Amino acid sequence: MRARAGWKLAAGVLAGMYAAVLGAGYLAPYDATEQHREAPLRAPAAMQFERGRLVVADAISGRKVAVHWFSGGHLFGAEAPALYFPLGSDEFGRDQFSRILYGGRISLMAALLGAMVSLGLGLAAGLMSALGPVWLDAVLMRLGEVCLALPWLYLLLGVRAFLPLDLSPEAVFVVFVVLAGMLGWARPARLFRGLGLSLKQAGYVEASRGFGASRWYVARRHMLSELRGVVGTQGALLVPQFLLAEVTLSLFGLGINEPGVSWGTMLDVVRQPAMLAMNPWLAMPVLVLVPVFLCFQVCADAMAR
Repeated sequence: MRARAGWKLAAGVLAGMYAAVLGAGYLAPYDATEQHREAPLRAPAAMQFERGRLVVADAISGRKVAVHWFSGGHLFGAEAPALYFPLGSDEFGRDQFSRILYGGRISLMAALLGAMVSLGLGLAAGLMSALGPVWLDAVLMRLGEVCLALPWLYLLLGVRAFLPLDLSPEAVFVVFVVLAGMLGWARPARLFRGLGLSLKQAGYVEASRGFGASRWYVARRHMLSELRGVVGTQGALLVPQFLLAEVTLSLFGLGINEPGVSWGTMLDVVRQPAMLAMNPWLAMPVLVLVPVFLCFQVCADAMAR
């Protein structure tokens, strides 16, 4: 019962995070690239209730201003010209809360789409190996062994380093999804192949083939339904790996570049210990990444049972 409740809670948190980043245009009080040079490195705004209203301190003057809800096309915000940074601002006066939301669009969606591409390729390769001719099985598995022998994260870094560094954020997003999907298919493929070979010996599968069913009908009608839970488990394990890869690429300047934003670009400050020590709120993306990893792990454990 506790495991089921934990799985539902983790899935709910992840669903809420994806909904929040997709709705960043409404939830974020500012645009991710909007700079307020007059208010750099401001600490998170202190909030309090006065006479039933939420009141914060203006980031410049320090005077108390009321937070307005459902105004200006945003969920909340302080009335101009007051500035309100819920999670502080960076060295250019950009709102950290807004950048976390917009950056999550890149980081979370790139990881999810990369995992979907990888799972699709792995599932197709695994079933072709299990149901296809021997030579196809040998070719696919040897190719998979080559991919497994290579450190895919370093290979991803190397391939990205050969590409132009001035690619647009949209182009980098597509490149990452394609590369991550193509480099991460081998491990799921071997797992799906093994399960496919086991299912191939099942009585109902042999009966279906005895009635003249084709290999691909067997795969579509019988095997995919049995592999559904394994596909979900593998997806819950792959998304955090690809999320970490995207953050690493952007952290080293090989992923999303300015003016684009991702959680990796926001964590560039970790390479400046003095800046981080004086402004600890700049490491806020780490506090978002940790629960994401934990929630995906909880979901993977629940689906594996």
